[in-house]
Amino acid sequence: MGGKKSSPPEQTNAENFYYQKQMHSKTAMVIMLRDGEQIHGVIEWYDKSCIKVNRVGAPNLVIYKPSIKYMYKEGENIRN
Repeated sequence: MGGKKSSPPEQTNAENFYYQKQMHSKTAMVIMLRDGEQIHGVIEWYDKSCIKVNRVGAPNLVIYKPSIKYMYKEGENIRN
């Protein structure tokens, strides 16, 4: 009965759940890029490699996920 443990799933769907939740509630987000630039906007859609961010008063952007350092909800206290 003490058999080998199965390896963890390759995909947990946590990322999909997070994006879906923020898109549904149209949460204002801050996306910090690896080069230090901050993008403010609402996530409109995402796929395996990128997200589309709608911005007020600025062009909408498609951002490749590898260029994202981290993101958080606008108004949250975040320390770098």
